[in-house]
Amino acid sequence: MAKKGARQLIGLICAECKSQNYVSEKNKTNTVGKLAFSKYCKRCRKHTKHNETLKLK
Repeated sequence: MAKKGARQLIGLICAECKSQNYVSEKNKTNTVGKLAFSKYCKRCRKHTKHNETLKLK
């Protein structure tokens, strides 16, 4: 089995419509702050800012 390590699952939500569009993972020891990307939102149909939220299991 693989060990857990410092990887953590996160969800990316749109800043405008608040829908969760993407799931990713980050290394919590190297990246301390919250992530923010400009990604395409299917609901808004344009590129918007997507902020990090914790991915629930």
